Amino acid sequence: MEEKKWVSVWGNAVSVAENRPERYAKDITIRYPVHIPFDGQALRLTFDNYCGTEPITISKVTVLYGGKVYPVCFAGERAVTVDAGKNIISDPLAILLTEDEVIQVSFYLADFTLMRSVVYACGPLSEGIYANGDATEIVHLDRDRSRVTHLFYFLSNVSVLTDGEKRSIVCYGDSITAQNWPDELALRCFTEGYRDTAIIRRATSGSRILRQYHCITYESYGLKGSNRFHHEVPTDGADTVIIQQGINDIIHPVGEQVNIFRPMSDLPTVQELIDGLKTYISQARSYGYKVYVGTLLPMGGWRTDAPWRQEMRHAYNDFIRNTDLIDGCIDFDLALRDPQQPDRFLPAYDSGDHLHPSAAGYRRMAMEIPAHILK
Repeated sequence: MEEKKWVSVWGNAVSVAENRPERYAKDITIRYPVHIPFDGQALRLTFDNYCGTEPITISKVTVLYGGKVYPVCFAGERAVTVDAGKNIISDPLAILLTEDEVIQVSFYLADFTLMRSVVYACGPLSEGIYANGDATEIVHLDRDRSRVTHLFYFLSNVSVLTDGEKRSIVCYGDSITAQNWPDELALRCFTEGYRDTAIIRRATSGSRILRQYHCITYESYGLKGSNRFHHEVPTDGADTVIIQQGINDIIHPVGEQVNIFRPMSDLPTVQELIDGLKTYISQARSYGYKVYVGTLLPMGGWRTDAPWRQEMRHAYNDFIRNTDLIDGCIDFDLALRDPQQPDRFLPAYDSGDHLHPSAAGYRRMAMEIPAHILK
């Protein structure tokens, strides 16, 4: 009998929600679509309260597939409580899944729930919806009574039981990776025939390798690497990680005279930043992963741009291009920069803020991933 294994087909990081007075929710259903890249015979879901400071109770979970609603259980029970800082994996749901289909994962929060464990993500495969009341068994949600969201609460992973040759690639980073390019890469895998590979996003906006904010004003900017990498990167069926992070370590510190929460003491040296990246590499090797690292993108014109910040970016990128500690450099910087002004994006690849790519820029990033990584 052919060996079967669990492989992640969808995933997000878990980070800290922006602290707002309305940070509790009650009597609400959240639904997320999950694209299935290859056939499977069962699935299981991970719900994660890693950043929570109190338990949450999920009253009901369902999977909608092929017009049918399937109940999801946890140790045989429909409801489950997830303690602060913990996660839980559902019982396997026996269901025959077909490649290029979409399932809908819905969960209902009946009682007041601290909505703290969350991440923002966007792209052509990353859009959820929420509605008031228990809508977990409703096939078609009324769009007048529901609302689109790009905030992904609690659901952090979906794995399928599938053939032994299937595998996943983890894309790890900050807001640039939380936006479109991992979704574009997943679509590329399917359209170009890399049908054995799933793309998993683990990214949190604003996050840095070496620092994190502890004030409620900025805590939603994400956990530092030592609090993230070990939690996010180990993934069912993964054998490769693509890391693209470090720009926020360079651009965030502005000095207390400008912003009391962003002292210049937060600014690392280039060597400290490289050492942080080396820690990632070492951890990934301990998981048995191949490691690819993307260079930092152009940032010319960003509001904190300065020549000395560009010098830091260049030095960090030079390390990535030349180190023999990784399996390869993915030179996003070279691909998206303006040849006439290399510290800036090519205009077609600039979203307008001079830090994040445009939709075309994200598609170009996805195309920069070498084909041999995807096979």
